Amino acid sequence: MNARVLIDGPSELVFDYAIPAGMGVQAGCRVRVPLRRKSATGTVLSIAEPEQQDFALRELDSLIDPEPLITPVLLRTGEWIANYYGCSIESVIRSLVPEAVRSEENSAKTRRIAVLEKEPVPESLEKLAKRAPRQHAILTLLTHTADRRLPVSDLGEGNSAALKALEKNGFIRLETEEVRRDPDADGVEEILEFKPLQLNSEQEVALEQVVEAIAHPDTARPILLLGVTGSGKTEVYLQAAQRALDLGKTVLVLVPEISLTPQTVRRFKSRFSAMQDQVAVLHSNLSQGERFDEWHRIRKGLARIVIGARSAVFAPLPNLGLILVDEEHENSYKQENPPRYHGRDVAVLRAAFEPCAIVLGSATPSLESWHNTQTEKYHLIRLKQRADGQSMPLVRVVDMRLEAAKQKGNLPILSDKLRTALEQRLEKGEQSILFLNRRGFARSLQCPSCGYVCQCPHCAVALTYHRTDERLVCHVCGHTSIVPRKCPECKSPAILLQGYGTQKVEEVLAKVLPTAKFARIDADAMRRKHALRDTLNAFKAHKIDILIGTQMIAKGLHFPNVTLVGILNADLGLHVPDFRAGERTFQLLTQVAGRAGRGDLEGEVIVQTFTPHSPSIQYARKHDFDGFSEQEMEFRKAFSYPPFAHCGVLTARSTHERRAEFTLQTLHVRLKENLPADMVLGEVLPSPLIRSHGQFRFQITLRSHRARPLTRHVQAVLARTTLPEDVTVVFDMDALNFS
Repeated sequence: MNARVLIDGPSELVFDYAIPAGMGVQAGCRVRVPLRRKSATGTVLSIAEPEQQDFALRELDSLIDPEPLITPVLLRTGEWIANYYGCSIESVIRSLVPEAVRSEENSAKTRRIAVLEKEPVPESLEKLAKRAPRQHAILTLLTHTADRRLPVSDLGEGNSAALKALEKNGFIRLETEEVRRDPDADGVEEILEFKPLQLNSEQEVALEQVVEAIAHPDTARPILLLGVTGSGKTEVYLQAAQRALDLGKTVLVLVPEISLTPQTVRRFKSRFSAMQDQVAVLHSNLSQGERFDEWHRIRKGLARIVIGARSAVFAPLPNLGLILVDEEHENSYKQENPPRYHGRDVAVLRAAFEPCAIVLGSATPSLESWHNTQTEKYHLIRLKQRADGQSMPLVRVVDMRLEAAKQKGNLPILSDKLRTALEQRLEKGEQSILFLNRRGFARSLQCPSCGYVCQCPHCAVALTYHRTDERLVCHVCGHTSIVPRKCPECKSPAILLQGYGTQKVEEVLAKVLPTAKFARIDADAMRRKHALRDTLNAFKAHKIDILIGTQMIAKGLHFPNVTLVGILNADLGLHVPDFRAGERTFQLLTQVAGRAGRGDLEGEVIVQTFTPHSPSIQYARKHDFDGFSEQEMEFRKAFSYPPFAHCGVLTARSTHERRAEFTLQTLHVRLKENLPADMVLGEVLPSPLIRSHGQFRFQITLRSHRARPLTRHVQAVLARTTLPEDVTVVFDMDALNFS
């Protein structure tokens, strides 16, 4: 038999090797192979009968791990990803088997344990106390330990000879055990048991249908759980997970962002307190050692619940029974680097391959998932009422054009209505949340004399002023520079700050509400490990009156004492060159508004906007997903946009602007040749963000009702085109980011 092996490394090298007699190699195994005059490692993609050939194949050197690290289902999933998204199989294997697992530099952490084999008699202890005090001390410690075992490291240094002597005389046994590097080991928060809640009638119906899918996965369709904010989707998740575990199956939980992982882990550990050690975490913020340990715990079946961000969709869980995709509409499920897969869609695919039940949950589902319910590819379950019986929060829209007129052209950050509402909540001892999806202090630094704006030297964006660091920062590439005291162009000292971010809001609040205790949550303030967790715990304990934040606080948070949510500059994401801009704005506003009124007190939401009549804002004000989706779907259908067609983006980037544009124009001509009948090919255009990380970018948009032919057509053209060395061309299938 022959093995087709993908060699580790940046190049996509695939070679056939003969399998030596007696070596039990399977697809998915990790092997060591001869490569030229060196030894290399790789992953077995397939096993096949040897073909007739004029030369003898070299044999595999050895098996790195006797068990396959990639299950047949995951290997099949990886092949599908490579074909559908038009990416290399090597990049997919890198996702299936993370670097922490592939690298030979990582291994299980171990420690030596001293185990008491026989109780020493008093006479022996007395003799040891005189002639071997160290042996006496070790035996005394072990005899007074409940389980008669202690780590050697706990016995102090310089005891090596004493331990060997005790082992030789049969008093102790030295053994080695693995030590788990627990991601939550340094957590100070105690996990308390949280028993199942009584479900309302809507939740009971939802749970019954999910349990039916778990019991009969072969015939079950993916489930879209559309529940308003606060409707109790998480409780349905938890009780459905319990049913899957009762059947001896495992559970995979996907969350859109790493920041949401700790609270999800806490909820599951609280519910399944008796099996906390069987809950594993997977995301990119883990150390190499933590990721190695968690991955192998999952593969060995020691963890029955896995919680993580999009990469956790490849967790090697055995006997998978249920996949839960929370906030399925979130763009962060889409991978922006090769392989550019969508975590939600891959989760649906994996559920079909396993097979197992899958639940996609959201208060504002993506129009792609909503369309799948309309065409009966997905099964729709709705939760229309909040679980606690409370009504949805009242949403008020404030026209900031009128506020500016009142202030005679000066634009206030807080409207009169919002400031008054904040004061009232403070007097009542209630809490508030202020949302602004822009970090920093000011959007830009501009000279009123000559119009100069401080720009990033590598990207086509203005630098944002951060007062806490006294730096100008690019939010695209991370470039920083000092703040000029006068205009670099005309030397005028009257350089002004334009716009505002969360740091500016924090400063304004300190002046307007000096007695209020507030905190800020954004990427700048949450750099310290566990800073987010500590801030949210303080807010939960009512040590903070007002929480200011970006989209990190937009979803998944449950604080019963929050009765007011203020949304500042709600237009930020509305006026961008993207057909999904309205959908994203509606989703974000609805999610943020859902943080209010989740307890016994009624909630209120105040939305500050310059375009109050926008459909996205008006439908969000009424919590009307059906109304928004109906009018948005008409627009998408008329122009053949997703979900009625697949959309791919071909981007060329280079440090030479003309070369990037010319390369894409050449590809455009070749793409026109033999263009499939139902495919729409756009023109070569500059990307909305024309320059990023020092490279100029141009793009072509392609649309088609069929995904595979679109990918094959693009890949065929790229395969026969020789690109300039300094030009990079990438293809993004089902693209979400057009900037």
